[in-house]
Amino acid sequence: PRRVAATTVAIRVAEEVGCEIGKEVGYTIRFDDVSSAATRIKFLTDGLLIREALMDPLLSKYSVIMVDEAHERSISTDILLGLLRKIMKRRPELRIIISSATLQAEEFLKFFNTSLDAAPQAPADEAKKQAAIVTLEGRTYPIETQYLLNPADDYLETAIDTVFDIYTMEGPGDILVFLTGREEIDKAVQAVADRLLDMPPQKQKLQPMPLYAGLSTEQQMYVFDKPPEGTRKVVFSTNIAEASVTIDGIVFVVDCGFVKLRAFDARTSIDSLMTMPISKASASQRAGRAGRTRPGKCFRLYPEEAYAALPDVNVPEIQRTNLAPFILQLKALGIDNVVRFPFISPPPAELMAKALELLYSLGALDEYAKLTRPLGLRMAELALEPMMGKTLLSAASFGCLSEILTIAAMTSVAGGVWFEGDGGRTEMEMSRRKFAADEGDHLTLLNVYQAFVTRGKKESRFCHEHNLNFKTMTQAVSIRAQLKRSLERFGITVDETLAQGGPKRHQQQQSSQARQDPAGKAESIRRCLTGGYFAHAARMQPDGTFLNVGGDVVLHAHPSSLMFTRKADWVIFHEILETGSKTFIRDVTKIEKAWLLEAAPEFYKVAAPADGQGWKPDGR
Repeated sequence: PRRVAATTVAIRVAEEVGCEIGKEVGYTIRFDDVSSAATRIKFLTDGLLIREALMDPLLSKYSVIMVDEAHERSISTDILLGLLRKIMKRRPELRIIISSATLQAEEFLKFFNTSLDAAPQAPADEAKKQAAIVTLEGRTYPIETQYLLNPADDYLETAIDTVFDIYTMEGPGDILVFLTGREEIDKAVQAVADRLLDMPPQKQKLQPMPLYAGLSTEQQMYVFDKPPEGTRKVVFSTNIAEASVTIDGIVFVVDCGFVKLRAFDARTSIDSLMTMPISKASASQRAGRAGRTRPGKCFRLYPEEAYAALPDVNVPEIQRTNLAPFILQLKALGIDNVVRFPFISPPPAELMAKALELLYSLGALDEYAKLTRPLGLRMAELALEPMMGKTLLSAASFGCLSEILTIAAMTSVAGGVWFEGDGGRTEMEMSRRKFAADEGDHLTLLNVYQAFVTRGKKESRFCHEHNLNFKTMTQAVSIRAQLKRSLERFGITVDETLAQGGPKRHQQQQSSQARQDPAGKAESIRRCLTGGYFAHAARMQPDGTFLNVGGDVVLHAHPSSLMFTRKADWVIFHEILETGSKTFIRDVTKIEKAWLLEAAPEFYKVAAPADGQGWKPDGR
């Protein structure tokens, strides 16, 4: 289910097979395909295999498919298992191996045996028609688990203190610390580095390292390198280090007891990342990372009674997330009646209804919930979530295709665009202001990219001078090129002169002023973004916070957003992040209220002015 697992395991297997990565053994992750016609063993994320099924519905080039970490119940894994169950009816010779923790093996067994009972009988022994559980004992060492007597007031500070306690009082061995997200991890890495400076030189033998999904593949690989002789490595990671990957040398695990999980509120239509307690299954997986190569210790930053109160497993992602991207893919796979699709755990009806409503408003589905062609099909085939897919596919009609292509790439990169150099946050903010667009974050990202490829000539020196992450910017160039190829496959030509000299005369959708005026181009870009992100609209309140269009959720511009310190009446935003008591919005752009009704008359209705908003999402 994860990028880091697909890449690291592929590289390891290629080494053991004795081949160059990308030849007999390869991998495919989003925006990065390292495989070839010679590839016989391919590691890929579950989402990518679903995408392959769009082109080859029976996955006919594979004879064996192994689904790893199925017990994590990611939404892509659940949908993939449902697809495989349907494929096996047509391809009884296909072999499926599901790798799962013991806890959920029976559930998978029942799911596939029910399916096979209903399938046409294949000429095979009766025993071969039934799925079976094969148990393999993992080779692990004893793990000593320690708990706090009282809950930690600040688990981040407690985690850092625990790292230094281990460093000064425990025997040799590297340390793995589980935190919830990028901001916490970056803060912890910096805090350890700062604290080391206050120690004598001979004691500065601790190497802090980050590991999270937002890092590039190359950056993630650093955690697998051996530290210098006499130095102890401490890896601060999200839950991506819970399974699939083994970091050699880990003897100590520090578990904060929390995880960020995506949760969709059908009432407010807000899809956000929420920090919540982990499950017992996750706690067990985390502790298990300490006993892979020798006896280890796990320090749980919560009392034992808190552990006893944890749920056995987390709610499957399919029952708590925005289903729109996945329903779109199922429709593109020819599965019209998604309600009858074989889900291991059926999603709630209200989540299904909200997804269908959004896809209809975006124009991906017609009034009969059938996939529209070409728009809906193209949205499904693009490696973008539906709102950005709609934005990109409608950009030509606004005369800003090249610019929206850049914005789509910049919002798809894995890492942060900015980094704090030697000058710290103040210097970074000064650099950011040089590229700032009055209209907000999306146009600022456009300015950054255009400066990088023109003035900066795609060089690392330019990035260093302007506090830009060179690897992230290089990745954006690559993603943009891939998205451009996808558009060309659809017969959509990207005229790059539009980015410099304005749209051409034959594009009648824009006024002559917009063709010549940079402000007109900026308005076209914002109108186009509104056409995709109308469901992510909010209105600024007198106190500087925002209310979502439903009017009942208080939102704060994220500190990384230009709108953190600026005024706007209405905005659209790219994503929501919940941390503690606040709900933040990121990648925020100013819009006009009238554009919302223009963009999505099916989604909005005009409400009585007395409600203070003027408009509401249509509650059908």
